[in-house]
Amino acid sequence: MRVTTGNNSGTSRPKHLMILWMLLLVVLFLFGCGTSNSGDAEKSSIEELVKVEVTEYEGKDLSSIADFRENSIKGPQYIDISAYRLKIDGLVGKPTEWTYEEVLDNKPYTKLVTLNCVEGWSVDILWEGVLLQDLFATVDVKDSANTVIFHSEDGYTTSLPLQTILDREMLLAYKMNDVVLPPERGFPFQLVAEDKLGYKWAKWITRIELSDDVNYKGYWEQRGFDNDATIN
Repeated sequence: MRVTTGNNSGTSRPKHLMILWMLLLVVLFLFGCGTSNSGDAEKSSIEELVKVEVTEYEGKDLSSIADFRENSIKGPQYIDISAYRLKIDGLVGKPTEWTYEEVLDNKPYTKLVTLNCVEGWSVDILWEGVLLQDLFATVDVKDSANTVIFHSEDGYTTSLPLQTILDREMLLAYKMNDVVLPPERGFPFQLVAEDKLGYKWAKWITRIELSDDVNYKGYWEQRGFDNDATIN
């Protein structure tokens, strides 16, 4: 009996190993190769845009769109622009949804603004977009609204005082350095939170909520980051 069992074990082990190796190869093909190809595609997209981005504005050298570091909570978001709608709701008299093109129908503005990340790096970028105050003017913001909450495709949120947005004439950007935002940089829209640290610069924005909650805390603010985020 022991000899027979030993022979069966010796015969089945190679088969088991072969099956395991086949499964491992399938996993590597599906996941390892897939991840590699995705990374190459992202790198290729940025590299192509670097070739056509502007590098100087009014005598000042600009940072490149390749100079950013990837630090989003779930990685780049890839939004189907044909189904995309930007929603503005909350404390407004006329809750509204816009298509991407409808947002772009608003008057465009350009501003050279530095993004300062809490991690210690910064980039000087020429942003093009629409004024948030122009969008707000169409939705009848209620007098009780004092806070604006930005919601992103990946579930990220952050907020700013309404008056700060108006005073600084903040942009909802769709271009950087004269090229359309790539998905890695926030397409279709990124908040240009001038004079605020980078975690206030929401990307992949899908909803803008007018609120009266001055103490609202977004994703990083709930984890201890300063809710004001003003650059000292």
